[in-house]
Amino acid sequence: MPTTSDAPVLETLAAMTLDSIERCGMDAGALILTRIAALAAMDAPAISYLAHVDPAVKANLTLEQVQDVLVAIAPVVGTARVMAAAGHITEALGFALAVAESDAEAMAQAESASRGKS
Repeated sequence: MPTTSDAPVLETLAAMTLDSIERCGMDAGALILTRIAALAAMDAPAISYLAHVDPAVKANLTLEQVQDVLVAIAPVVGTARVMAAAGHITEALGFALAVAESDAEAMAQAESASRGKS
């Protein structure tokens, strides 16, 4: 029986990503960096990178590590794909930050409202 969700596709992709991390013999950081390289090679859109933001944070990846991967693959995939990937990564991070800020504001408003009722 299917579950009801506001974002079933995104949640399914996120679950697939997390499941893959758990089943793969690579450490989480190496797996996410490999996926970022694959996304860049196939000229994936920003939404594809968005699914990897949370796993990248959980794997303690740094911006420098992501940049190193893009530098490493540039001779193979080409500068246009690497520059497009950098733009898509930036867009995905911006979206993730906007969502986090919105969630934080909603939590602050809920706390403020609950304090006003007390």
